[in-house]
Amino acid sequence: MDFATEITASLVVFLVALPLCIGVAVASGVPAELGIISGVIGGLVVGAARGSTLQVSGPAAGLAALVAETVMEFGVAMLGVIVLFSGILQIILGMVRLGRMFQAISLAVVQGMLAGIGLPLMFSQAYPMADAKAPGMPIENIAGVPGLVVDTLANPQAGIAALLGIVTIVLSFMWKKMPGPVKKVPAALVAVGIGIGVASLPGVDVKTLQVGNLLASVQVPGAEQFAGLANAGIITAILTFTVIASAESLFTAAAVDRMHNGPRTRYNTELIAQGAGNTVAGVLGALPITAVVARSSANVQAGAKTRLSRTLHGLWLLAFALLLPQVLALIPISVLAGVLVHSGWKLFAPEEFPKMWRQDRGEFAVMTTTTLVIVATALLEGVLIGLAAGVILAALRMSQTVVRQHIDNDTAKVVMAGNATFLRLPRLIDALESAAASGKPRIRLDLTGVTHLDHACRSQIDEFVAQHRGAGLRVELLMPGPAVTGAGAKVPPSPEPEVAAAAGVSASASAPGPDSERERVLASVPAAPDGEANRAWGEASTSVGAASPAWERERVTNRAWEADSSSGPAWEADGSTGSARDAAPGRGTNPALDGPATWDPDQAWGTDRARDPDQAWDTGRPWTTDRAQDADPLTDPSHDRATADRSADPAPVPGPTAEWFYLDTEPMPGTPPPPVMPLFRRGRPTTDRV
Repeated sequence: MDFATEITASLVVFLVALPLCIGVAVASGVPAELGIISGVIGGLVVGAARGSTLQVSGPAAGLAALVAETVMEFGVAMLGVIVLFSGILQIILGMVRLGRMFQAISLAVVQGMLAGIGLPLMFSQAYPMADAKAPGMPIENIAGVPGLVVDTLANPQAGIAALLGIVTIVLSFMWKKMPGPVKKVPAALVAVGIGIGVASLPGVDVKTLQVGNLLASVQVPGAEQFAGLANAGIITAILTFTVIASAESLFTAAAVDRMHNGPRTRYNTELIAQGAGNTVAGVLGALPITAVVARSSANVQAGAKTRLSRTLHGLWLLAFALLLPQVLALIPISVLAGVLVHSGWKLFAPEEFPKMWRQDRGEFAVMTTTTLVIVATALLEGVLIGLAAGVILAALRMSQTVVRQHIDNDTAKVVMAGNATFLRLPRLIDALESAAASGKPRIRLDLTGVTHLDHACRSQIDEFVAQHRGAGLRVELLMPGPAVTGAGAKVPPSPEPEVAAAAGVSASASAPGPDSERERVLASVPAAPDGEANRAWGEASTSVGAASPAWERERVTNRAWEADSSSGPAWEADGSTGSARDAAPGRGTNPALDGPATWDPDQAWGTDRARDPDQAWDTGRPWTTDRAQDADPLTDPSHDRATADRSADPAPVPGPTAEWFYLDTEPMPGTPPPPVMPLFRRGRPTTDRV
């Protein structure tokens, strides 16, 4: 460790922290000594903890407006109790490992909160910058600025004070453009030096800082203050301080971590450290403590590598306040107000608004709403409304639902995909009513692409199906089923052979089960009165010009077609490297389990892949990525894989991502209901499809 660098960095942080501690205290409506005490605690208590390495804590401008409101309502004596219990609550949150919980807050809400803090801070400090007293509420402060300008121009001493504040603001913005050796000196310290020099000139009568005995300013809460905990307003203030101080500290930690390559912040430990600092500050009746970006960035830029620099800065603050209090009495208040106006502008960050508008207009609305509500009411109300707006925006975006509907011959189809929540219920109802009003005898509802179906939408669908089935319509419902979670997971039951055969599917095909040696894909729909043939579905097939398609199901890139038997089967399969199509019955032979299969090379799937004519199916030869398809579905309409011996290539155990879908149909009046049968499985690897 380089002790010289650490000591130099601590002095830089001290020079930045001193005017900020005093200025925040003055802006908060409390004695300046309390700001220095909080700065000392931020260095010696929080700085010595192991949560963060380079982050510096102390009284923050972001809490100045909230502290001022609290002091105005409950008095300075109650501030210690509020800060004390806020610190205890922070320690509890850190111990139960909720430190990262504060990172779940929308960035738009955070930026809106900072802007809502910075804007009132600028207008409130415009009054002490002209040696005047602010009216009080943010709206009143903003409305009173024109009168303040008139009064300042009419009073020469007020004009001098305002000029010192303006010079401080200009220096704060322009100091980074100074030559290298000069800009290393903090701009706030230079402004304080100029202010002290001007205030000491004859004929200049500006208000200066009045600093008393540091130890005498300590106000330990008593029984009367603790009795105030029965007040609901005090409890609300404690919760508000806890949330805002914790969020500001942990967001600052994330920002500081991006500034250096050293050890990362341990959020729960840092939250406990912040709580310990606020607990001590509350016992002494001082200001609340948070991590501060200005001091932390100064610490990083000064070359600090360890916690020593931030701990020493607290020691320098303590020594200066105890040994040189008369120097503090020379500092003009208008200079400190100028420092805080600059801090308020940085918090407000007006450039973030057009940036957010270009990136995300929904988040821009949340950010702007948070800022305006804070300015119009108070910090707590603004943050709560901002959080509510962020949650509503997220809910709307998560409820992205695609609903398509069209008419195909005698069937009205409704296909739905995405997250179906109550927010999209009106759109779903419109689609269902439109399908019912089409006058078609059959309605097909395809919801296999739905990733989330909440209770409201499910109830609406169930009511629709029951109502229209009762009216004699044929309503077919395709729904996502339960996820398969392992080898022992429950899967839909296999149909009996005679039932499957009646449906037009080979009796040898069965649903995948945990003990099965072969993995099946069974597809079926009940036979329609018009004699339409039932065809197996290809999981990754793509239809091109199928003859007389009766219906189509589309989920992303998976498509399956059912062809009219009068025109001949129309099969189209798309493997990873090629495709094959058999548009007429009779091409190729029907392979058997116990004999050699003869395959036409022209029917092979993939690029130049043909099965050996003498190769028997039951020899266990591994399957290629793209499978050959039975060319005579009239003889055996099932998948060829359903009749093959797969002992050499056992089916994998369904993983946690596998999900089964089933077809829920209601037969026409007078016919027995078909069984619920597995349709296909989502999540299959491309090398294991048929």
